[in-house]
Amino acid sequence: MKPEELILVLGMAAVTFGVRYPVLALVGKIQLPPALVKALRYVPPTVLTAIIVPEVLFPGGNLRLSLTSPYIIGAIASILIAWRTKNLLLTIILGMGIFFVAAWQFGL
Repeated sequence: MKPEELILVLGMAAVTFGVRYPVLALVGKIQLPPALVKALRYVPPTVLTAIIVPEVLFPGGNLRLSLTSPYIIGAIASILIAWRTKNLLLTIILGMGIFFVAAWQFGL
């Protein structure tokens, strides 16, 4: 690793730590309003949706709305499995398995 890369990584770590630590330190010492705590519960699913939806609908950068798209088949299967079982590990394993079978079936 070049010295410039090490400095860059350490700088990014310092900025990330500097921005996040004070908030985490304060949260442990003050009582957050119930409305804020309730709203924070929606952050992980919202971020995950923002990451996954573009990959499902735009694989390779192109819009692909087709029932032969392994991405859409895997996403729909994962949604149904998660809704039915409420089991994250099972959803990931079966969803990926269904995606790979569909990708193999449709020649992706």
